[in-house]
Amino acid sequence: MPKFCANLTMLFNEVDFLDRFEKAAKAGFKGVEYLFPYAWKKEQLVEKLDAFGLSQALHNLPAGDWNKGERGIACLPGRETAFQEGVGKAIEYAKALKCPQVNCLAGLTPAGVPADKVRKTLVSNLRFAAAALEKEGIRLLVEALNDKDVPGFYLVRTADVLSLIKEVGHANVYVQYDVYHMQIM
Repeated sequence: MPKFCANLTMLFNEVDFLDRFEKAAKAGFKGVEYLFPYAWKKEQLVEKLDAFGLSQALHNLPAGDWNKGERGIACLPGRETAFQEGVGKAIEYAKALKCPQVNCLAGLTPAGVPADKVRKTLVSNLRFAAAALEKEGIRLLVEALNDKDVPGFYLVRTADVLSLIKEVGHANVYVQYDVYHMQIM
């Protein structure tokens, strides 16, 4: 029988974020995920997980300025330092939350940048993240997003992710298969 986690970014939006942990537990979930933990103190999140007997299944690496339309920075030339700093922040949160894996959003394909430069940037950033996360016992996930909801996203098919993982060539990079996104494609 599959195990499902409550995505607190998407579910229980009728209450404030920190109150969603209780809602998830009362609905019978044992684990939770959400896009980004970084707006809250690690201690606040740990307190909620512990209070309701929940485990943290997943969160994303920092993805740039979400409010300005960024959907990841891993494929953006010139943002390597910010990406590496984000990996460090993700590790801090994952360790505090006992989260076994984090997801990397590749980002939107930048206009006017040669495709090979975008690809090399993404591969290099994923190699960095995979190695840094592996040292901490944390898996790195990469997923494709549909281009209807996220126009211009760099990875839009599972085959794209599999090809990328092969090119990265690191044992600590895994596919996150999102049924919602892939059924649209």
